[in-house]
Amino acid sequence: MAGDTLLIALYAAIGAAAAGLAGAAALRALRNRSVSLSLAVVAAVTVAAMLAGTLLVSRAMFLSEHDLWVVTMVCSMAAVVSLVVALLLGRSVVRGSRELAEATRALGEDGSFTPPAAAPTAELAQLSRQLAATSDKLAASRERERTLEASRRELVAWISHDLRTPLAGLQAMTEALEDGMVEDPRTYLTRIRAEVGRMSSMVGDLFELSRIQAGVLALSPTRMSVYDLVGDAIAGVDALAREHGVRLVGHGVDAVPVEVDGREMSRVLANLLVNAIRRTPADGTVAVSAHREADRVVLSVTDGCGGIAPEDLPRVFDTGWRGTDARTPPAGAGLGLAIVRGIVEAHQGRAAVCNVPGGCRFEVHLPPVVAQDGRRRVARAADAVTRPAAAPTRTPSSPARREPGASSPTPRAAARRKR
Repeated sequence: MAGDTLLIALYAAIGAAAAGLAGAAALRALRNRSVSLSLAVVAAVTVAAMLAGTLLVSRAMFLSEHDLWVVTMVCSMAAVVSLVVALLLGRSVVRGSRELAEATRALGEDGSFTPPAAAPTAELAQLSRQLAATSDKLAASRERERTLEASRRELVAWISHDLRTPLAGLQAMTEALEDGMVEDPRTYLTRIRAEVGRMSSMVGDLFELSRIQAGVLALSPTRMSVYDLVGDAIAGVDALAREHGVRLVGHGVDAVPVEVDGREMSRVLANLLVNAIRRTPADGTVAVSAHREADRVVLSVTDGCGGIAPEDLPRVFDTGWRGTDARTPPAGAGLGLAIVRGIVEAHQGRAAVCNVPGGCRFEVHLPPVVAQDGRRRVARAADAVTRPAAAPTRTPSSPARREPGASSPTPRAAARRKR
């Protein structure tokens, strides 16, 4: 009995192996053809393997002609049904694949992807979802690229205009000096120095812009207190505040430790304070505060500019945005706030702005402590720019409250003046 069973298994295995080898050869020959043919071959191999094994076993068992004919007929009908089902399934898969191919071709041509209504298989459905997600990402990327390109073109046009104006003035003044047509040359020399300084500042901004876009802004973070950082920034803009008659207030500053590049973060605060002072009317107030909020440190600068139009709030940190169409020299190069965003994002932080009664508040969100690895860090913020700092790097204490129309230095800065 056991011997007959082994013999039947052997004959069945030989027949199935022969059918399998023939099917593998057929699939290899049809590997570049439609998937419906491949499915038909798979169905045919299955039935052929069963039929071959049955015929071999039947002959070995010496079945009657009638029994052999019955077995053959049953296997043949099974083969016909299997092939029909395989062809129908293959046509459905091919149709879904073609629809997906058409949608993918549209994605490559015009960037739009419309997924087929129904995918015949789970794999094609998953592929359709992935292509739809990729299409959305590509659309968002193209929109960002268009915005950045428009911003770059606008910036180049503005900078060209702003450089042309002082250059023309410098040329006129130097020609007047050469011709001896100036009664007091010192007046022209002072104006020339001011124009050169302004152009130097714009060139410095452009240099920092190229650094940030190239991803080579190196940071050297050290642990310091926000208290000293804010005090240093206020001391650096003290003279400008006095000139504009703006009162600086810095009482709400907590001594929270942060790990930042002191020079670059001083540049951030200096840009925010200079912008706030210039936008605040005389006898107005610019308030600085810093506190810890959950898992972050929030530095804020509140001015009295009267607020920003709601439609302009999303553009405040864009490169070249000035908040006005005026092309007068005091408007600057329009890089200050974009610089702020670039440096803050390089520190794994976030810059934000919102309107408050009478003005607006700029906020810088920083992580309280960044893991120190002893290596210089490279900030890659492709959509932002940096600006060289004008304020000196010191660590004075928090400033005292000022009288209207004047700005008081920090206690440490006042001590230096007394000496």
